[in-house]
Order: sequence, then structure tokens, then C-alpha cells
Amino acid sequence: MKTYAVVFAPEAEDDLIDLYRYIAEHGSPAVAAKYTDAIVDYCETLATVPHRGRLRDDIRPGLRITNYKRRAVIAFVVDDHTNTVSILGVYYGGKSYEAELGEHEDDQ
Repeated sequence: MKTYAVVFAPEAEDDLIDLYRYIAEHGSPAVAAKYTDAIVDYCETLATVPHRGRLRDDIRPGLRITNYKRRAVIAFVVDDHTNTVSILGVYYGGKSYEAELGEHEDDQ
């Protein structure tokens, strides 16, 4: 079975830190750690099933979207040439990934 490396863009890492802080502030640090760790674990499952989710070429070429427990949207791209899954962002509680990821299209 082919395995992909899963890497987190700095923006995705920032999203996870922000989410941790939000949950820790409104709940508890233990709950925040458990939830954000679970999201990371879920992202790491993309190593064996990288083409999961929905393709969103309308936002950005190669962009794929999947959900974690209906509350978080995970945006990623798969590079079959380097066997890499790049997590671009983790959007929680209705935060708009479409506008943010669409902005980067103009930068290329």
C-alpha cells in the first residue's frame, strides 16, 4: 500500500493553535488538547487514504475538503508525484475556508 507524508502548512498549525486556545478558554485545556490532537490524528489518516473528501477545483486547483465530526473543515492538497498531503487549513465552527483559500489563488 502506498503511503503519503502528511505535512501541515504554517497556516494550518496556526489554525490548530487558535482552536486550542478558543476551546481552552471556553472549556478546559484538557478538552482542547484532546480535540485538537484528534484532528491531527484524523489528518494523519490521509497518509493511507489521501484522496478522501471533496475536490474543490472551483476554489483552488487540487484543493480537497473533508470534515472532522461536522464541526471542522480540513483543507488539503495531494501531490501524487511526491506522495505528500499538505494540510492547508483547519476551519472550525463555520469559519469560511472558501474566501481565505481563494485569496491565495491570486498570489500564484
